[in-house]
Amino acid sequence: QVQLVESGGGLVQPGGSLRLSCAATGKVLRINTMDWYRQAPGKQRKLVAGITVDGSTNYADSVKGRFTISRDNAKNTVYLQMNNLQSEDTAVYECNAEVLMEWDGTTWSGWGQGTQVTVSS
Repeated sequence: QVQLVESGGGLVQPGGSLRLSCAATGKVLRINTMDWYRQAPGKQRKLVAGITVDGSTNYADSVKGRFTISRDNAKNTVYLQMNNLQSEDTAVYECNAEVLMEWDGTTWSGWGQGTQVTVSS
């Protein structure tokens, strides 16, 4: 059974930093692609950043230069380093990934459980 397990959210002051993690657990050979989304109260879910199997990345304009997505293939984990956080970054952050399974080469796609990021003084 595959799960995406998120960690790293919390409360931070404006200008601060957090690092989110999303680990794919279970019989996973590798993460093919992973995207981070966020949803603020009363707003639609939006794509924040994504990373592909070859390490190519993309970012929403609102986070370019502040957020960095990276991956550790040995740990089947993707990170979202968030710097210079602002109040408008407050949201529930969720990872969504497609992974390659070990035993039969099929793929699995799913969501993490979500982690709250609150930026407030």
